[in-house]
Amino acid sequence: MTRTGFTIGVDYGTNSVRAVVVDCTNGRVVGTHVFDYPSGDRGVLLDPKQPHLARQNPADYIAGLGASIGGALAEADRHAGFARDRVIGIGVDTTGSTPLPVDTKAQPLAVDPRFTNNLAAHAWLWKDHTGAAEAAAITQTARRYAPELLAPIGGTYSSEWWWSKIWHCLKVAPDVFDAAASWVELADFIPAVLAGVRDPRTIVRCVCAAGHKAMYSEAWSGLPPKSFLARLDPKLADLRDRLYEKAWPPGRPAGQLSAEWAATFGLTRGMPIAMGGFDAHYGAVGSGVTAGTLVKIIGTSTCDCAIAPAADRLADIPGICGIVNGSIMPGFFGIEAGQSAVGDLLKWWVEGVCGGGEALHAELSRAAAGLTPGESGLLALDWNNGNRTVLVDPRLTGLIVGQTLHTTRAEIYRALIEATAYGARAIIERIREYGVTIDRVVCCGGIAEKNDLFMQIYADVLGQPMLVAGSPQTPALGAAVSAAVTAGQAAGGYDGWTDAQARMTTLKEKRFEPQPDAHAVYDQLYGIYRELHDAFGGVAGAASDLGAVMKRLLTIKERAAGVVA
Repeated sequence: MTRTGFTIGVDYGTNSVRAVVVDCTNGRVVGTHVFDYPSGDRGVLLDPKQPHLARQNPADYIAGLGASIGGALAEADRHAGFARDRVIGIGVDTTGSTPLPVDTKAQPLAVDPRFTNNLAAHAWLWKDHTGAAEAAAITQTARRYAPELLAPIGGTYSSEWWWSKIWHCLKVAPDVFDAAASWVELADFIPAVLAGVRDPRTIVRCVCAAGHKAMYSEAWSGLPPKSFLARLDPKLADLRDRLYEKAWPPGRPAGQLSAEWAATFGLTRGMPIAMGGFDAHYGAVGSGVTAGTLVKIIGTSTCDCAIAPAADRLADIPGICGIVNGSIMPGFFGIEAGQSAVGDLLKWWVEGVCGGGEALHAELSRAAAGLTPGESGLLALDWNNGNRTVLVDPRLTGLIVGQTLHTTRAEIYRALIEATAYGARAIIERIREYGVTIDRVVCCGGIAEKNDLFMQIYADVLGQPMLVAGSPQTPALGAAVSAAVTAGQAAGGYDGWTDAQARMTTLKEKRFEPQPDAHAVYDQLYGIYRELHDAFGGVAGAASDLGAVMKRLLTIKERAAGVVA
């Protein structure tokens, strides 16, 4: 049967929202448009007195929804064969955990003049770490009274997640907490906006956000029991009644397009809105994830996603961000891990410390490419924004060992890339250690698209090829794939995920193969990285001869330079 439908994928990132119009026949993007958030610092609301705070203006989300979809449709109108009445569904992905408080009409509190200037009433962006103390208290309480709540999410609750942020709001802005009729993940909020939902109790929630960030599980009938939440604060227990009882995997509608938005876009009223999901999870779908594949979504931070058949027995994996049935695709456990700073780490060095811009990024990348593994004598820890996996500790900080009076900016640039690659290897080794097969690694995101040095270092450190997703917009494409499956074959989409991915996703021909000599050197350096990782990360039983680390790095440096002792 010839597929004739088109779907729209809307990707809410940290600094902008992008919409794509996709041909369901082959995944070709026929229209795209990006809307940069106008508020704050590139869309992020900051507080100079609180460096861990990161919020966003929900008004930017609404403005971006109209501008991005409208612009993408306008571009698609110029393509032969496209017509707006052939659009069969819309899918949405977002950052997360990014919760926002809403009123009784499902409107963000931040649009109320009483709260417009109150940062606590805005959306709590994924990289907001103000709830670190709350996260530690949640972990401690759960370990003592309800360890089962922590088992599927790696054993430690994170300050980046749902309950930490909401509890911190209760402590620092009780007026906002008390005014909120409910709280909603951004991934659930945008589909509800498109569907015209006016009651937070009827917002359909995705298991992606619920399972990975809010300790939701069918094993204990949904969100954490009120008895547990009451141990944290009785008001959190009361809030549970105003949240939700059920969360759903992708593949079913989160709602239908409202008459208002249908008129705005010139689309068919009542078309299905796919379940929302996190950008990394739909990025994995858009990268063609299958069992045995790890997808690395590489951007300001990274998120690593894998799947395993739900029929298999899967052990809990300490330090991993979650193992949730159906969070990426139905019928599979979704496995999530990640690093808190990757692109941000390079940005810190190039722009924050060296005072440069894109030209300096390119200059340092070229110079760093001329270095051989180990030649700089440097080794760094990639914790400038804490450690997300496998230590789950936002209070860890960065480290660069081996600097001399001859160390250059390019050498540090390369050492920081290598540090993120070592962190990536630690994640893969942890997942494999608990019985999950990883046969290939597929990368996507701006760094994977543009930085060959980065990708080659990753191949050499990991010792396996780095593949690159065919689309530069994999989260948006994955959301469009979900919309095609949600709409179904009869409407011009697909009845199954495997068929949809086979038709709509691709890999680039270019791949990065590991170089055996480089891998051998990186094996030595990774061993030192793990010693520092475990020692500074507080891993029980860690043993490291820190007094010998600098000398060992010098020895590796001398060998790389061909110096004979």
